[in-house]
Order: sequence, then structure tokens, then C-alpha cells
Amino acid sequence: MSANKELIETFYTAFQNLDYETMKDCYHPDAYFRDEAFELNGIEPGAMWHMLCERAQGMTIDFSVTEKDGKVTAHWEPKYDFSQTGRFVHNIIDAEFEFKDGKIIKHIDRFDFWRWSRQALGLPGLLLGWTPLLRNKVSKMAMGNLKIFMAKNYS
Repeated sequence: MSANKELIETFYTAFQNLDYETMKDCYHPDAYFRDEAFELNGIEPGAMWHMLCERAQGMTIDFSVTEKDGKVTAHWEPKYDFSQTGRFVHNIIDAEFEFKDGKIIKHIDRFDFWRWSRQALGLPGLLLGWTPLLRNKVSKMAMGNLKIFMAKNYS
């Protein structure tokens, strides 16, 4: 197993254990992260995982890590109760990584936002989850929550 694949195995195993410190340690100081709700740089990706681990309610995570031609990807499926609504979510996420100095420098998560929003938000997600309006609202709320969390925990 390559060092990069091993790093990603460590990352998701730590997530299964809600070990955000180990997750944060997997990122390069100049890391970039993007998914359907966040676009983050520097210490922000680690702070996001810290926040998500602390707020996790009954979460389980299944994952697999693949390496092909030197490129490491992961498929992971978290199951949890969404903290804002209490609704059960089973998300399906594919992740791509780039590395620098033995750490994650770029991490892109992709998932079907409409599928997620129907589960997490119910009727509003069903009706508006496909629109940029709801996606932007969720992203703005998520970023606001992260900024508040970071002000309390990282200042």
C-alpha cells in the first residue's frame, strides 16, 4: 500500500472513530477542500471535520479507498441524523485527493445534492433541492456555522 493510500485509510478510520485530531493531521497547512456545501482553505477543512465530529448523532461510515495509476480516490457512505432537522441521511460520496509533503493538499467530495437535500430537509429539499437557490442557502448556512465554530474553538 502506498503512503498516500495509507493516509486516506487513516483519515476515514479516524472519521469512523470521530477522531478529528487525526483527521486534521492528515491535511497539509495549505489544504483546499470542496464539496456541495463548503469551499475551504488552510485550517478550515480540519475545523470543518472537527465541527462535524462533535455534532455527529449516531453516525456510521463505510468507506473504501482505491489507488490506480498513482491516483487515490475514496467512496464513502455516512449514515447519520442531520442535526438541523433530526432527519436520517444516507449520503453517497466520492472523493478525490492530491498530496504534497505526505499530506492532503486537495480534497474534493462529490455527492448528489438533491438526493441529500430530500433526506436532510424533507419537502423543501424535494421541491427545491435541485435549484441553486437551496444549494446556496445551505452553503451559506454551513459556512456561517463553521465560522461561529471556529471563532469559539480556533481563536
